[in-house]
Amino acid sequence: MTLRSGSGSVTPTRQNDGVPAGYRRHLYRDDAVVLRVQKLGESDRIITLLTRRHGRLRAVARGVRRTTSRFGARLEPFGHIDLQLAGSPEGVGSSLHSVSQVEAVALYGKQFLSDYPRYTAASAIAETAERLTPIEREPSLRLFQLTLGALKALSVGEHAGGLVLDAYLLRAMAVAGWAPAITECAVCGTPGQHGAFSVPAGGAVCPDCRPPGSAHPSPATLGLMSALTLGDWTVADGADGPVRRECSGLVAAHLQWHMERALRSLPLVDRRENP
Repeated sequence: MTLRSGSGSVTPTRQNDGVPAGYRRHLYRDDAVVLRVQKLGESDRIITLLTRRHGRLRAVARGVRRTTSRFGARLEPFGHIDLQLAGSPEGVGSSLHSVSQVEAVALYGKQFLSDYPRYTAASAIAETAERLTPIEREPSLRLFQLTLGALKALSVGEHAGGLVLDAYLLRAMAVAGWAPAITECAVCGTPGQHGAFSVPAGGAVCPDCRPPGSAHPSPATLGLMSALTLGDWTVADGADGPVRRECSGLVAAHLQWHMERALRSLPLVDRRENP
């Protein structure tokens, strides 16, 4: 193919990636987290990416399922990659881009493919990131950084996968504007650690604002939610099993209430008590 210097476009001279000869496309680079892959035809894949500068987008990777593919192994879920895409970053034309070049930055998925608790936690993180970016090509730098950090934490394995997942969900909800109230009443704003929690009301609620059907979590559970939100891993790692499970239930309920639909991957998460 012939690249025109400074033009930002490329004119293919042969049809080697499924694009007709003579078709002009923009080329641009970005780094991304691979959220999901889908089969396309006999040898291709559609890759769902959360990019640093261009938000969530989908791209076709031609021939990556062939054994001779140069970069098929780099386009697996949970990897951090640097790639060159052919298409319009502004959304002109097809919504599907084409992957023309890939370099691995850190293939985190390889670190926990055989670890079911961490793998299922990573799956829930990837699905949440996709759900929280409903509009393609809308930049979300904070969510990108948060997703990248969570996958890196899972690859290191210093903390239990369930704790990393719950910390991610709480912070992702804060990015989306859905953070549950923990240290004040969700209704009237009275400060303090209140004894009731109402998902429809928005979090912890005081006795005067407590609606019927509110949950009554232990103070340690609300303390764990606060620690995960703030990144206090000394407190989080010291929480016992019942407290972790109660926290996970409240976090999942709060997230799915605001999403108005369930996450398919959450019921599959194996929440072991130890890292």
